Parts: sequence; C-alpha cells; structure tokens
Amino acid sequence: MRFLCCSLALISTTVCFTSVSAAEPPAGFQTLFNGVNLDGLHGWDHEAMTKYRDAAPDEFRKVTAEWTADAEKHWSVENGELVNDGHGKYLATDGNYRDFELLLEYKTVAGADSGIYLKGCPQVQIWDFTDPRKFAIGADLGSGGLWNNSPGRPGKDPLFLADRPMGEWNSFRVIQVGCRTSVWLNGQHVVDNVIMENYFDRGSPLPVDGPVVLQTHGGEIRWRHMAIRKLSSNEANTFLATHQGQAFTSIFNGKDLSGWQGAVDDYEVVNGAIRCRDGHGGLLLTENEYSNFIARLEFRLPPGGNNGLAIRSPLQGDPAYHAMCELQVLDSTHEKYANLDDRQYHGSAYGMTAARRGYLRPTGEWNYQQVVVDGSRIQVELNGAVIVDTDLAAVTEYMKDSPHPGKDRTSGYFGFAGHSDPVEFRNVAIRKMADSQ
Repeated sequence: MRFLCCSLALISTTVCFTSVSAAEPPAGFQTLFNGVNLDGLHGWDHEAMTKYRDAAPDEFRKVTAEWTADAEKHWSVENGELVNDGHGKYLATDGNYRDFELLLEYKTVAGADSGIYLKGCPQVQIWDFTDPRKFAIGADLGSGGLWNNSPGRPGKDPLFLADRPMGEWNSFRVIQVGCRTSVWLNGQHVVDNVIMENYFDRGSPLPVDGPVVLQTHGGEIRWRHMAIRKLSSNEANTFLATHQGQAFTSIFNGKDLSGWQGAVDDYEVVNGAIRCRDGHGGLLLTENEYSNFIARLEFRLPPGGNNGLAIRSPLQGDPAYHAMCELQVLDSTHEKYANLDDRQYHGSAYGMTAARRGYLRPTGEWNYQQVVVDGSRIQVELNGAVIVDTDLAAVTEYMKDSPHPGKDRTSGYFGFAGHSDPVEFRNVAIRKMADSQ
C-alpha cells in the first residue's frame, strides 16, 4: 500500500511513495481511517450544522448519533477502503484540527460529485472532469479547487487539470494554516495559499478548528490512506511567511536596535527578538516613514501581555489617537481583560474598529501577523485568518466618544507601543506599496 510521503520543509512539492500498511502512516502523521471499521468517524449533516453548531453538548451528541446511524447504512469498508454508495450523511472525523497537513487517496465513478470539508467547511472539490453536464460550473477544469469560494475569487478553480483517468486512484495533499489552503492533486500544486471562504458565514473567517469531512453525493466514492499531521505554531508561521511573497525588507537584524528610534532604552534584544523591558514602555519606531505598506512579523505574548503596533505614527504622542491607529497586541484571553470594549481586543484599531476574536495561539506561543495599510484601509491577518478589514475613513463612532485626530494621516512611522509587559517581536519585515489611486 502507498502513502504520499512529504514534509513541510518548506514546502517542496516533491512526492515519494513508501510501502506501509493503512495502519502505519508516514512519520508524524496519525491515521484517520483504520482500514477496518468506522472508529474515529461519525455522521455529519451539512445542512443542519448551522443549527447545531452551538448546541449544548448533550443535544449535539444526540443528533450526531442519529446522523451516524444514517451514515452506517451507506458507508462500508471493503479491502481496507472506505466506501460510500453515493447517498446518506457525510462522514466526519471525531477530532478537530487547526493547522494541519492532510493526506488521502480517492477513486470515484462517472458522474460522481464529492469533496473534502476542512474545519467543517466546504470544500476541496472532487468530481468527474469528463462530465459535460457540469462543464458550465467548472468540472472540465478538474478537481482540487475550492469550489465554494465566491465566483471570481482565487482558488475557486484549480490552477491545473490534474485528475487521473476515471477509475484510477487520485492522491490529495492539503496544507491548511488558518484560513489559507494549499492543495496538491497527484503531485501538482493546484491551489496555492488561498483564503478559503466560510461557506456558512461569508463575512467571517473559517472557524479556528474543526473536523475533516468527506462529502458524498452522485455516485460511489472510495477513500484510503487517510492521515493527518498537526502543524506546530512555528511550522505554521514559517509556511505563512514563505507563501506571502519574497519582496519584503527586513527592518530588524535580530541582534540590536539599529534602524530604530524612540524608546530604544525601554526595549532589548533577546534570542533574536525585540522585547519590551518588563515595567517599561513607550514608542519604538522605525527610522523611515511609510505611507502604503504591508508589514509582517511574529509576536509572543506573556500572560496578560499588552503592546501595540503603531501605524503611520508621529514621533511623539499616543499612537492610539495621534497615529493613524494603534493595532492592539493583547492577550485577549486573560481574565483581567474580560470586560474591555470590543475595540480594545487583539488586532483592533484601538477605539475605532473591533477585530474578530479567537484566532490567537495559546499564550506563550509565537503568532504570525500581517498588516496591509492602503490609503485609509487596514487589513489585519492573524495566523492565516483576516480579523480586521476596515476603512478608517468611514469610522464615525469612537470608544468613549474620544476622537482620533491622527486617523487620516497619510504617512508616518511603524513600530511598537509598549505598555510595561515583556511582549516579544521577531522576523519583522515590511514592503512598500504604491500610493492608492
């Protein structure tokens, strides 16, 4: 038997095959299907999930048992293969996964239509690429695309037709980091680091985690060699940095604060990271000014940690009010922050625009963040999920009715706004963009 053999390393599309049993996945992977029975899997109702997603545990267990009973009528195991007859409830993993590498193989029949849900959301598309009845909706372009992304959005269609002839086994490799999806079909890179939309709520990112779900409708499909590997925060961060372009200039040398100005005595460099000295704070700013730019960095919060990113800041003043904005860097999970205004939590444009919460890594782990500043617009992507996408020019309501006279600044310095906590930053880089038209 075969398993797709690969590692993040980062990220080679080279594939190799080794002879292992279905119960023996590649090193670092865990099996999702044991080749014998449906242990570790349960029924899944796509349409009902919006109703039961936030149900009480007892109610969710009851309805899941009903879905599983239905699934067992249509799913079976033959010769180590997981087989569905084209009907019934979908099948989901018992485990939920955040950042991961997924391997599996599938084989289907003419006219069939299927897919793989990631974090419980549709889907990496699988279908008969020879079926002319579905050419109008993209079947002739092949499998592997994120079919439920909005029309015209990246990733909806695969970059290449990589399907093997009908009746042959196909292999998938999927890397999921936050909401960013990369797909290899039969060794060809068909989706490259694309934001996968939340089908159930287009205005929200994907859930932080969720199950892998096997969709079925329209014909028999067989699955085998299903395995998953959870990615560490460092692996996930490296993947994001590697796949978001190389035209960035490092603005921190990892050794000292050369190229920085302001409260340099209140910060230190420790193990290749800029760290605010415990009990100190103030503005640490770049020597250069920036107008439109993309900044990316990693940060690590101590319990209760508080800092901020100064965006188009002057050399003096409170960046929350006198810069374009201060983007919060905050341990939003700490109990002492339980009653803040929504516009004070991590990633928020302080006092103006609230960020979506829940996408920080556990306190003490490194997080990856990218900030796009384009005219009056700001987008914040945290660990692969867009948590802020706002136009500050449109903001008219402020926390405590306090105006922000700096929000219309068109240029300024980038940096850190310390608040006495030893928050750390590393791999700080920036890319200038042309002025908005």
